[in-house]
Amino acid sequence: MRRTDIRRAAVLGSPVAHSLSPVLHEAAFEALGLPWTYTRIECDAERLPALVSSLDDDWVGLSVTMPGKRAALSYATTATPRAVAVGAANTLVRADGGWLADCTDVDGVTGALRAAGFTGGSLGVVLGAGGTACAALAAFVDLGITSAVVVVRDLSRATEATDCAARLGLPLEVSLWSTTDFATLASSAAVLVNTVPPAATEPLAPTLAPARHLLDVIYHPWPTPLATAVSAAGGAVTTGLDMLLHQAFGQVTHFTGHPPPRPPMRQALSAATGGLHPLPI
Repeated sequence: MRRTDIRRAAVLGSPVAHSLSPVLHEAAFEALGLPWTYTRIECDAERLPALVSSLDDDWVGLSVTMPGKRAALSYATTATPRAVAVGAANTLVRADGGWLADCTDVDGVTGALRAAGFTGGSLGVVLGAGGTACAALAAFVDLGITSAVVVVRDLSRATEATDCAARLGLPLEVSLWSTTDFATLASSAAVLVNTVPPAATEPLAPTLAPARHLLDVIYHPWPTPLATAVSAAGGAVTTGLDMLLHQAFGQVTHFTGHPPPRPPMRQALSAATGGLHPLPI
């Protein structure tokens, strides 16, 4: 095997030892017949520019997890419109002598919801306003949702989500957790995306149970009390594992130039997580 046949990719993050990205990408490379490698690299936002600059041409792409997503966008030579709108990038790929930034986290949300049967609606609700919330807002636009509500404990934490919604042209209401009418939100929302820990939503699970579609980005431990309540009430439920799977599909295409081998990637993720969730494609 010639050295030029081998390409390298990795996931950057801190902490990164728990990342399941190597499971997905190694399965993809094997299915595509590519003798490539994919590793984990411990890297925080401050170290990211120097580390990426040190990589030679064998490196075709990088997955970026927290806390480096905003640094990845700032470092990139060019960026996709959705990465700019979200204000963060989970993907860096070699392009035109530099690095292209993209945010396939948006695909993670849209793919997970569509796989669970979501076909559209007018209102999307997000619990929490961190980085995942911004990706969810961008996904709402792709899914045809026309307005959104973000629920936060502290209004000052909603600045990034507010700015993101403005860039997307998505009407957004910010609601304070302590005064939110969760029952009305659950019954009126086409989709509910939860980005906060299970302890925060457990007391509200019976109230939020009428949600028609739930994406709970928490997948360990599973099921969460919120997911259990929504499922028992007849709602469609999808998880952070589904989101992880679908965001990786776009990364594989970026890195390899090939369509992602979806069944092998799904099977590898399912095996690595003990069959925790059925993981529809």
